[in-house]
Amino acid sequence: MVIESFAFETGGAELTGLEAGEGLPVIFLHAGVCDKRMWLDQMAAVAEAGWHAIAYDRRGYGETTSPDEAFNHLDDLDALLDAFDIHAAVLVGCSMGGGLAIDFALRHPGRVIGLVLIGTSVTGAPWSATEAEAMIEAAEEHAFERGDMDMLNRVQAHEWLDGPRAQSGRVAGAARELFMDMNALALAKPALTQEQRRPEAWSRVGEINAPSLLLVGDQDFTALIDRHEHLSEEMPNAFAAVLENVAHIPSIERPELVNSMLVEFLDAISGGGDAESDDDSED
Repeated sequence: MVIESFAFETGGAELTGLEAGEGLPVIFLHAGVCDKRMWLDQMAAVAEAGWHAIAYDRRGYGETTSPDEAFNHLDDLDALLDAFDIHAAVLVGCSMGGGLAIDFALRHPGRVIGLVLIGTSVTGAPWSATEAEAMIEAAEEHAFERGDMDMLNRVQAHEWLDGPRAQSGRVAGAARELFMDMNALALAKPALTQEQRRPEAWSRVGEINAPSLLLVGDQDFTALIDRHEHLSEEMPNAFAAVLENVAHIPSIERPELVNSMLVEFLDAISGGGDAESDDDSED
């Protein structure tokens, strides 16, 4: 399966991405400690299953470049869909990418065919941490205040890749190397100080009627596991699953598991047949 690069401009930014396959579009939205490369395995699986896989680097991540100008990630996602002449898509988001998918679904319900939310953020959601989790958050804050980006990257790899209650280095090999590289790029980017705040979504998640797959790892933050349970109760068309021995970035930790669940979900919402390209007919 050939994965091709693309770029498009919005405002003063040039957003970069990857695409593969043909059919109904599946837009992948990366976590705040990653970039578009966290989805490479899923893109290949989705494209092979007959869908058009698209992943892009948001402002402040990966290969995307942006001046420090006023912007909103929702408007940038709109611009991506316009660039591809896409009317409606399935949105797959992890962490902050999931929060963006939720906000987009609330703003444009007719443009969302389905949602896959992994360890998702939700704009305006509450947060709490256990004592062990608070300790690693304190280490993260200390590294940030010292300006030690290498240490910050290592702490965040423990926090998000291994899991805040797990042994540091639990996830090794290519997955760890990829995480460290993606997050290092994000940490080295110039600060963007003019991002526009998005409306609170926590009290509105029950309005999302699109079929949704909710996933969370049992090694993730307890607040995210609790949030997962809340969303599974509030969102009327959601199927929820907790992944065992997985933390916040299952797409690179357990790609085969995520791939199988994702493709099964896409088959279900497309009626079990091959997805065929007809973007303008979906609403």
